[in-house]
Amino acid sequence: MNAPLLQLDSVSLSFGGLRALNNVSFQVEPGEIIGLIGPNGAGKTTLVNACSGVFKPSSGRIVFEGRDITGLPDHRVAHLGMARTFQIVQPFPRMSVLENVTAAALFGGGMHNMAQARAFAEQQLEFVGLAAQAGKPAATLSLAHRKRLELAKSLALKPRLVWLDEVNAGLNSDDLGNTLEIIRSIAARGITIVMIEHLMKVVLGVSTRILVLKSGALIADGEPARVIRDPVVVEAYLGAHYAADGERIDG
Repeated sequence: MNAPLLQLDSVSLSFGGLRALNNVSFQVEPGEIIGLIGPNGAGKTTLVNACSGVFKPSSGRIVFEGRDITGLPDHRVAHLGMARTFQIVQPFPRMSVLENVTAAALFGGGMHNMAQARAFAEQQLEFVGLAAQAGKPAATLSLAHRKRLELAKSLALKPRLVWLDEVNAGLNSDDLGNTLEIIRSIAARGITIVMIEHLMKVVLGVSTRILVLKSGALIADGEPARVIRDPVVVEAYLGAHYAADGERIDG
């Protein structure tokens, strides 16, 4: 049996007297698209931050591709092949769209010179549908295009796993559909995805598995159709209509 791409063993994280993560354990296999859901304040972004090196766990172990990365700083984790987007999108505003992605390619994509990084960045912008905006200042982009820029920057790191932190939040239905197609295309590249998402129609539309956090603890882990009918998940997050009809998705 192949080793998991990512493994968490009893990971906890406290801020003073507040325990934000409580003995969280799970594995991520190569090629999965995992939906990470839970109420506001459940610890979802904190979990991403712990895995990506922003926060050091108080206890437990995080292993990525067989290497213990517990407590490694975020830049080293990124170099190892784990990328992430941010819920609040903050590109370098005065730099062009292309320059933003080129910087990411130079930092973590293994590029040897500026020309190589620029060419690779152009490929990522084409992939996410931003080629026409390459020369524009990042500050001029719409919300939907800034979120695509986040995706392009993460892909410029050549990740094997990417965390998507609410990349669909605030998008209209057309932009949402476009982003979902990009997510599917990222997965088709062989990149493993864990995405924080509140829109259940998105989670059920693309996820192969769902993790559910509540108050920093993992309360469910499994195939989507089973998880959304779990009484604990229904009570903690989804609401009674999911128990009555798991196919009726109203985000």
